[in-house]
Formats: sequence, structure tokens, C-alpha cells
Amino acid sequence: MQESPAILLSVIFLRKTNLKLFALGAAGYPLIEILWRRKTHWTMSLLGGVCCLSLGRFFNRFSYFSLFKKCVCGSLIITFAEFCCGCVVNIKMKRNVWNYANLRLNIKGQICLVYSFLWGLLCIPVNALTGLVIKHDKKELSPA
Repeated sequence: MQESPAILLSVIFLRKTNLKLFALGAAGYPLIEILWRRKTHWTMSLLGGVCCLSLGRFFNRFSYFSLFKKCVCGSLIITFAEFCCGCVVNIKMKRNVWNYANLRLNIKGQICLVYSFLWGLLCIPVNALTGLVIKHDKKELSPA
């Protein structure tokens, strides 16, 4: 069975775009963390990459959502990823990369309401940047 060129181009587009989105988050989030906390951990590159890729795909899939709705959903996505990562990296592996235990409304010191709100704000530029990456790659894919 022979694959059509359109399907192959589509697969190449997805791989290339996914790699760009992951790289954007893997480089961008640790940079934000260094500016905010003056330190970071290599696992934050992985978490940033996973979150940016997830958000880019989500924002593209639900492009008709309002920016507010995207920010709320994005905050939930990031908070969920942060909790999962925190349970593995901070609790199980005992790396103590972050600890929100001293902040109100936290769960196991891994997530808290204040940072969930900040993740929602971070979704504003992430929405724009991931949209540009996807739009650029789609433009590159379509014939002139």
C-alpha cells in the first residue's frame, strides 16, 4: 500500500512543529525560572517542553476559544503537569526543585492557587508564540 504525498507531508509537518513547540518551552521556561527565582533544574526544561507542546496543540485545536477560556484551560493543563512532575521529581525522587508548602491553598506543596493564576497569565504570550510557530509551519507546508 502506497501512502499519498499529502499524508507524508502532514506527518513531517506534525513532527517538525512538535519539535519546535517542545524546544520553545524547553528553552523558554527555564529562562523564565532563572529570571524569577535565579535558578532552575534540568527537569524544568522537560516540563516546559511538554507544557508548551501540549498548550500549542490545545490552542490550535480549540482556536475558536476566547483568550480567557484558553488561559483558564492552559492554567489547568500546566497545573496538572506541574503536579505530576512534582510528585515524581520532588516527592518520589526527593530533588526538592520547588515547594509551595508555605503558600496558601497548596496541594502537597506541589501546586498552589497563586501559581495556577500565574500560569494562566503565562498562557497569553504562549498562545501567541505557539500560534506563530504553527502558522509558519502550515504556510511552509502549503504549495505557493
